[in-house]
Order: sequence, then structure tokens, then C-alpha cells
Amino acid sequence: MTSNLSDPATLGEIIEMALSDDTSFDQIRALHGFGPDEVKALMRKNLKSGSYRAWCRRVRAFADRREVYK
Repeated sequence: MTSNLSDPATLGEIIEMALSDDTSFDQIRALHGFGPDEVKALMRKNLKSGSYRAWCRRVRAFADRREVYK
């Protein structure tokens, strides 16, 4: 069940979920059908490069601190 990314509201919701520290990749997959690699590609395409790098660092830092994150 892949969401329709031509809908700006859906795209915005996926990005908002990915930026949230409380939403896991599994939750995004359950709601929109996008796995971690697809979410990362979507974020790379839609965020400024510095914002994308900061998001990646944050995801990586949380993953190092918590056993189960994103």
C-alpha cells in the first residue's frame, strides 16, 4: 500500500513523521508503505542538504542510544 506522493498533504505527513523522534520507520511503513530506505530517499529529495544531514545524524545518534529506534 504505497501512498500517493503527488498529494502534498501525504508527502508532508510522511516528512513530519520522519522528523519526529517519536515515530519509528515501522510506523511509517504501516501507515504509508514506505520502508527505511524509501523514507531516507524521500527525505534526501525534499529537505535541504544541511537539513537532511542533520536529520541523518539525529537518527543515527538516537539509534546508538536506544536499542530500538526508527
